[in-house]
Amino acid sequence: MTRRRLLAATAVLAVAVHLVALYLPSAPEAGVGPPGLDKVAHVLLFAVPVWLIGALTGRVWLVAAVFAGHAVVSELVQHWFLPHRDGDPFDLLADLVGIAAAVALLATRRDPAGPPEALRHPPDAPSR
Repeated sequence: MTRRRLLAATAVLAVAVHLVALYLPSAPEAGVGPPGLDKVAHVLLFAVPVWLIGALTGRVWLVAAVFAGHAVVSELVQHWFLPHRDGDPFDLLADLVGIAAAVALLATRRDPAGPPEALRHPPDAPSR
């Protein structure tokens, strides 16, 4: 299996875990594990797929924007449509921290060709 196929397979798995964890009809029991574990899970649920898909496609800003939009939508869906779940603004904040961490890691990635094109010229920056 090539590195690119392994990255793609891992990204598909990460997105599947991401969706299941966010949209399960009921959340894990509160108070299970150390305090703050839920927020760490939110950071990882967003950081891992953003990093994988960003590394795979090189379209980091687009991937980050899609996942940021999904972070908002997921909290609204949990609040309005999943009776045993709560939309939590602090979960949304943790989601955005995960996205920012993935973008930062991709920006510092050592690649012989340099950083991905998406990081060379952010969306509003003029190209050279």
